[in-house]
Amino acid sequence: MGAPLSTWPWDNLGAFKYVLYGPLLAKAIYPFVYQLDGKMEMWCLHILVIFGLRALVHQLWCTFSNMLFLTRNRRILKQGVGFKQIDSEWHWDNFLILQALLAALACYAFPVLRDLPILNWKGFVLALALHMGVSEPLYYWCHRRLHTGHLFTRYHSLHHSSPVPQPFTAGHATPLEHLILSVVMGIPILGASLMGVGSVSLTYSYALVFDFLRCMGHSNVEILPHGLFNTLPFLKHLLYTPTYHSLHHTEMNTNFCLFMPLYDELGNTLNQKSWDLHKKTSSGENDRVPDFVFLAHIVDVLSSLHVPFVLRSLGSVPFAPHIAFLLMWPFAFVSMCFMWALSKTFLCYFYVLRGRYHQTWIVPRYGFQYFIPFATDGINKQIEQAILRADRLGVKVISLAALNKNESLNGGGTLFVKKHPDLRVRVVHGNTLTAAVILNEIPKDCKEVFLTGATSKLGRAIALYLCRKRVRVMMLTLSAERFQTIQREAPAEFQPYLVHVTKYQAAQNCKTWIVGKWLSPREQKWAPPGTYFHQFVVPPIFPFRRDCTYGKLAAMRMPEDVQGLGACEYTLERGVVHACHAGGLVHSLEGWDHHEVGAIDVEKIDIVWNAALKHGLRPV
Repeated sequence: MGAPLSTWPWDNLGAFKYVLYGPLLAKAIYPFVYQLDGKMEMWCLHILVIFGLRALVHQLWCTFSNMLFLTRNRRILKQGVGFKQIDSEWHWDNFLILQALLAALACYAFPVLRDLPILNWKGFVLALALHMGVSEPLYYWCHRRLHTGHLFTRYHSLHHSSPVPQPFTAGHATPLEHLILSVVMGIPILGASLMGVGSVSLTYSYALVFDFLRCMGHSNVEILPHGLFNTLPFLKHLLYTPTYHSLHHTEMNTNFCLFMPLYDELGNTLNQKSWDLHKKTSSGENDRVPDFVFLAHIVDVLSSLHVPFVLRSLGSVPFAPHIAFLLMWPFAFVSMCFMWALSKTFLCYFYVLRGRYHQTWIVPRYGFQYFIPFATDGINKQIEQAILRADRLGVKVISLAALNKNESLNGGGTLFVKKHPDLRVRVVHGNTLTAAVILNEIPKDCKEVFLTGATSKLGRAIALYLCRKRVRVMMLTLSAERFQTIQREAPAEFQPYLVHVTKYQAAQNCKTWIVGKWLSPREQKWAPPGTYFHQFVVPPIFPFRRDCTYGKLAAMRMPEDVQGLGACEYTLERGVVHACHAGGLVHSLEGWDHHEVGAIDVEKIDIVWNAALKHGLRPV
């Protein structure tokens, strides 16, 4: 059994914990239904609104701190936020429920709180004095006590278990800590009210500013310029910075204050590196150049919300339509139009593997745009700008996601390599590993396959590889000339294993289909029962047949020692990335200095596959 007040009493309720707001909601609605004028009921409404706004403050700060395309130069701790931290902070808002219930009890216990005016400026002055003179030293003293012996082990260690401070980390603590924080926060509001100068405006303002500063301190992004403290030196005593607070998480015996470093100075707990580190961080000197970049793209409007800076929790699980996403669809649509106008590639997330820094950038173009003829030039220009930007930064390898390397778009990246022959960054389409993943899914005893999309880059490589293994490949294509071109690439003794077919009926007895072209329900019906559909078509085909098995897009599981990976790649599960992403990763880890663009070199399929396994990547 845990220590008293070390766990939340509604832990077992999960998402049903929000039912605890029910009595407050019912109390707030009651006077509107029966047209009554109830002061207590009105305060229940105020409490609900305040705590809704407080949750919004935390979410907006989390959104900002995870907008890596804006904040990467001023991040304090460079590691990413992993799945373990996201899961542990999933119920970060427990304290809002606790404090809402405490606020309601306070309104019952102190009738004066129900009669507060809308505004009284004297209350702001008194609340500020109470905060500086009572709340700050009380928090400082309690915080230092929580860092000693059993109190730290049983209570405060939970808060420090998050390796990277985030706005949600501010709420990730035990009930005891939040009871203390409730007292610290309540003193200025209650004190001003009992002295007759409280107001509704003060209650809203103090609560929101309090959370704003807490979230700022935990944001892991330095937003306060060092010049501000040079111009106004006294601010160093009155206002902490995110850098200042991050030092408390890395060197825990320093910087205990709530918001005012003055009390650390008086208590001799001020970290002497605080302001030097702040100067370095705020100037952007802490920036780190990635070794590898994966250049992804957005699939559709709804999935564009599946990024860490929108809803971190939903971004950490495989994409699926969710009520939160549906409600935010209008926002996503407006954002899509805005991104079209700006056309700026943005950094989405990063992770560290084998000591190397890897980032995922996103081209703000949606899947359907890649199939609009007049959009081709604009998309290629954006991809080209991303490649040149990576080259300027000193990135070693940039890998192109599915549609960014479309053959009809840029020849699998060939366009950019020919246009810029002096590129230092290696451009990689990753299709060699994609082909390897698909080929290694096929049973070793397979003697015959049916291949659609047979004349594409991947289809060609798969056909040429399988025929060398004496597997009969039925290549579906209407162009006899393109088939013959591929057939002539195979050694003479293996050419008979490549068979040209023009109709799906030819595969009605073949149970291994390799799909590189979209299949309609009518086309899928020609597959015999028990067929396995291996896929490299984007988007993947719909599973219409219940008597068949549908493979997922080629993907690989990341090694166990990957650090800071906290986002799922579209519909893939945690720790799994698309094969083209993994292909670029292998290219970087191996230190290969050639571009991987255009046609796939069949001779390198096994080489790339073995290199991926050597570095700890595994098939899904």
